[in-house]
Amino acid sequence: MKNYKSLLVLDRFRGLFEKAGVDYAVMRHILQVKLMMDARRVPSFMNKNSSRKSADRQETKDSNNFLGSLWIYGIFGAFSTPFILLGENYIFQMSLLFGIFMFMTLTALISDFSSVLLDIRDRNILGTKPVSRKTISMAKTVHVFIYMVFLTGAIGIIPLIVGLVKHGVLFFLIFLLALILMDLLVVVLTATLYLAVLRFFDGEKLKDMINYVQIGFTIAITIGYQLLIRLFDIVNLDVVFQPKWWQIFVVPVWFGAPFEVLLQGNRDPFYVGFTLLAIAVPVLAILVYIKLMPSLERNLQKLADPGERSNKGDRGWKRFISGLLPVGPQEKAFFRFAWTMIGNERDFKLKVYPSLGFSLIFPFIFIFAQLKEIGFKGLPGTKLYLFIYFCALLVPTIIMMLRYSGKHKAAWIYHTVPIAERSAIHRGTIMAALIRLVLPIYVLESIIFALLFGVVIIPDLIVFGFAIMLYSVISFAFLSKALPFSQPFEAAQQSEGLRIIPLMLLLAVFGVIHLAATFVNYGVYIYLVILIIVNMITWSRVFSSSAAKAK
Repeated sequence: MKNYKSLLVLDRFRGLFEKAGVDYAVMRHILQVKLMMDARRVPSFMNKNSSRKSADRQETKDSNNFLGSLWIYGIFGAFSTPFILLGENYIFQMSLLFGIFMFMTLTALISDFSSVLLDIRDRNILGTKPVSRKTISMAKTVHVFIYMVFLTGAIGIIPLIVGLVKHGVLFFLIFLLALILMDLLVVVLTATLYLAVLRFFDGEKLKDMINYVQIGFTIAITIGYQLLIRLFDIVNLDVVFQPKWWQIFVVPVWFGAPFEVLLQGNRDPFYVGFTLLAIAVPVLAILVYIKLMPSLERNLQKLADPGERSNKGDRGWKRFISGLLPVGPQEKAFFRFAWTMIGNERDFKLKVYPSLGFSLIFPFIFIFAQLKEIGFKGLPGTKLYLFIYFCALLVPTIIMMLRYSGKHKAAWIYHTVPIAERSAIHRGTIMAALIRLVLPIYVLESIIFALLFGVVIIPDLIVFGFAIMLYSVISFAFLSKALPFSQPFEAAQQSEGLRIIPLMLLLAVFGVIHLAATFVNYGVYIYLVILIIVNMITWSRVFSSSAAKAK
C-alpha cells in the first residue's frame, strides 16, 4: 500500500499516541487503508464514461477527489486575505479572519465529515479483531483531522503567505500555530457534542436527534459569527474594540488576541486571558477527548440499534398529503416512496439537514443588520421582507442530493416496475422533497415575517411560495439528471457545487423581479398570476422532457 506523506508526518508524533494508550502501528495501518479507500472513490461522471482508457482509470484510482476540490476552499481563503492587509489592528483583523475560518471548517465538518465521525462500520470489521476501542476511535479522529488539516491548509495558504510578507516570520508562526489549535478545537467540539447526544438517546430517536443537533449547531455558529462582527464599532473610520468578560464565549476572539499580545505588546488582562484560552482549551480538549474516546465508541453502537419507532403517524400524514395532490396515482406512489426515503435515509439527512439551518436563519441575519437604524417598529412599510428569498437557498442542494442513497443498488427496481411515465418518478420525488423539507421552513418564515411586517405582505408571501415552486423546477432542469436515490453518496464528492452558483444568482433575479413588481399598481398580483401560469407549464413539460435523460 502507498505510504502517504500525511502518515510520514504523523510518524513524528508516534510517542504521543503511545503515551495516550494507542497502538500506533495498528492505528497507522487502519489509517493507511482508510486513505487508500478514499483515493479509490470514483466520481459518478467517471463511472458513466465507459470509453475511458485504462491509463486514465488508473490515474483516477490513485487520485483523491476531496484533495482535487481543495482549490475551491483556496478561493474562499483568498477572499479573506484583505483582512490581513488592513493594517495592524490584529484583534479586529484576526478575530474576523478566524471567525470566517471556523465558520467554514465547522460547516464542512458537519456536512462532509459527520458521517465519518459517526461511522459504525469499523465495529463490524475491527470489533472482532484484537484491536482496542481507543485505537479504533483515535484512527477515526486522526482520519478526520488529516482532512481538516488539508481543508484548513487550502483556506489558509494564501493568507499565511500574505501575512509572512506583510507582517513577518513571527506573525506567520503565530498564525500557523493558531490554525492547528483551531482545528483541534473544532474536531473535539463536534465529537464531544455528538457524544453528549449519544449518551441520552438510542436507536432511531438518536439518529433523528443528531440531525436536529446539526441544525441547531449550524444556526448557532451562524449567529455566533454575526455576534463576532458586532463586537467592533467603527468610529471615525477607526475600529474600536472594548474587551468584556462575556467575550470569553466568542471563540474567534481567543485566536485574535495572541497577535495583540506577542506582536503589539498589549498586556491588557483580557487579551492575556484570551491568549491563554486559545492555547489551553484546545490542548485540554484533546486530552479530555482521548479519555472519552472509549465511551464515544461504546455509545456509537447505539446507531446500529434499530430502536422503536412508530411509523403509523408518518404513514397517515404521507397518505393524507398524497391524496390532496392534484396528480396521478403514479406520482402519488413515488411521492410516498420519496417521503419515506427522505425520512429514513440517515446519510441523506446528515448532508442535507444542516443546510436547513442556514436557510432558516439567513433571512433574519440581513434583517437584524438593519434593526440598529430602524428598530422593529420601523420594519412595516419597508421592502426588507424580500430577504425571505434567502430561505430558498437550500432548494438546489436538496434537488441535487435526491439522486444519492446508501441503498443505491436497489435502483434496479425502477427498470422492473410497470411505469407508464418516467416523469412521474421525478415529479413525485420533487413534490415530496418540497413538502417535507421546504414547506415547513416556508410556513414558519412566513408566519414570523407576517408578525414583523404585518399581514399586508401576505400576497407577497404567496408570490414567494410560487416562486419557490418555479425555482425548484428550473433547478431540476439545470442540474444533471439521474433517477432518485440511484447513486452512491461517494459520487457526491465531485458534486455539482459550481453549478449551484448560477442558480443562486437566479434566486436573486426572482427577488429583483418581485421588488420591481411592488412599485407597480397591482404588480404583485400580476406577478402572482404569471408565476401560476408559468408553474403550470413548467411542471407539466420539464419533467416529461427530462425523464428520458435520467439513467
